[in-house]
Amino acid sequence: MNRIRAVVFDAYGTLLDIHAAMARHADRLGPDWQRISADWRAKQLEYSWVRSLAGPSHHRDFWRLTQEALAWTATRHGIADPALLADVLLAYRHLDAYPEVGVVLRQLRDAGLSRAILSNGEPGMLRDAVTHAGIGHTLDAVLSVEAAGVFKPDPRVYRLAGAHFGLAGSQMAFVSSNPWDAFGAHAFGFRVFWLNRAGAPREYELGAHVTEIADLTDLPNLLAAPFARTP
Repeated sequence: MNRIRAVVFDAYGTLLDIHAAMARHADRLGPDWQRISADWRAKQLEYSWVRSLAGPSHHRDFWRLTQEALAWTATRHGIADPALLADVLLAYRHLDAYPEVGVVLRQLRDAGLSRAILSNGEPGMLRDAVTHAGIGHTLDAVLSVEAAGVFKPDPRVYRLAGAHFGLAGSQMAFVSSNPWDAFGAHAFGFRVFWLNRAGAPREYELGAHVTEIADLTDLPNLLAAPFARTP
């Protein structure tokens, strides 16, 4: 197998805690805030898939879809406070990184591996997120699907990483917390690590094709070892 020379990360849910935005305003959202946050995320992703399938003329960037998904979610849950919704949206642009992210990115850098984000996010929201999380100096690139005009898991998105680094898929590792994203990256030809923080059931036959991890801590060691999938 080709030696891994670059590690490509999904951003939202993988490096960045997507529920941090509503967690910061949980006292104003009420005890059901976690369900509200989950509904927001589900609708956000649904909008990206539908617009990708509908064709290029229907593309809207991820920040706009994030706003539209929040508007739907607010209506669904009876949230009518515009100031609260504005604060939640602002918080989404400044999400927290998971605790181990900074250390792992530095370890990969010290091991001589290139590091990049490949995300559905549009460039502005990614720039804000990376800056707030304090991880920009540990990344070689922040790649947005806007360069392809379509969302994951379209193969044109994964192709952006190979074009940036000049590498084949087999020379890159891809890390994502989203099973559909992990499957798309596997289909493209990456060596894939599915970051299953919540212990979700396996799907898309991921157990036969990717390495499952509970957090990022062991990633540097796994990349240094022979490829072995989760049994």
